[in-house]
Amino acid sequence: MGERVRDALRAYLLIAGMWIRSTMIYRTSFAVTMAGNLLVTGLDFATILLMFSRVDSLGGWSLPEVAFLYGLSATSFGVADLVLGSMDVLGTRIRDGSFDTLLVRPASVLAQIGADHFALRRLGRITQGAVVLGWALAFAGIDWTPAKVLLVPLMLAAGAAIFCALFVAGAAFQFLAQDAAEVQNAFTYGGTTLLQYPPTVFGKDFVRGVTFLLPLGFVNWVPAAYVLGRPYPLRLPVWTVWAPPLVAAVCCALAGLAWRAGLRAYRSTGS
Repeated sequence: MGERVRDALRAYLLIAGMWIRSTMIYRTSFAVTMAGNLLVTGLDFATILLMFSRVDSLGGWSLPEVAFLYGLSATSFGVADLVLGSMDVLGTRIRDGSFDTLLVRPASVLAQIGADHFALRRLGRITQGAVVLGWALAFAGIDWTPAKVLLVPLMLAAGAAIFCALFVAGAAFQFLAQDAAEVQNAFTYGGTTLLQYPPTVFGKDFVRGVTFLLPLGFVNWVPAAYVLGRPYPLRLPVWTVWAPPLVAAVCCALAGLAWRAGLRAYRSTGS
């Protein structure tokens, strides 16, 4: 198992490196596209700023507190999008038959799909999210403790892993649907947009679903409420603030099983 993982990681890095080298041939184009990506993703936070130009709080949360949620969500998702953001092309590859060529190569199929068209321009989203997060950490008035300091990078790592699991699970679903990129995007891009707002603006039943059924709440809502000293709407036990790594591990394991099941069920395009 360890050797297979190393081989898959090596294949991923080789393919990603190839795309990076091809991108950097046109450095001006890369700089322009990255700046454009940074600007476009920044419009999400501009929307939040416009809201706070009319109100003092959103669901009882101040602007720096909402910015904290935004920064965690955007940065975690940005890392996952950079690493596995190309998974949504799987449906296209299945329909045009090009997916079959990946099966005959001596490399992990998941690594090949994940690194396909690796796009450095997606660093713009990570940069923008990190800037907002840094501003929020400075102005949110957090009563820092060693536990809270440790929890912030833990949230970012676990959140990125949860989003990666969603990308893989969404790709596995495309083995059945073959044209489900938008369904996948609803849970990935839609999920990060959802998490940019405090849980108090949503109904409790919805919050329960996002916490227990599709555990996006563990990306930032649950641990962030602890860091900011705010009660979580569902009154979860205190120990759950440390659950994101466990939730991420379970999500990754389930996504891996779904991917293997989808790959075994694949029967080519028939053309």
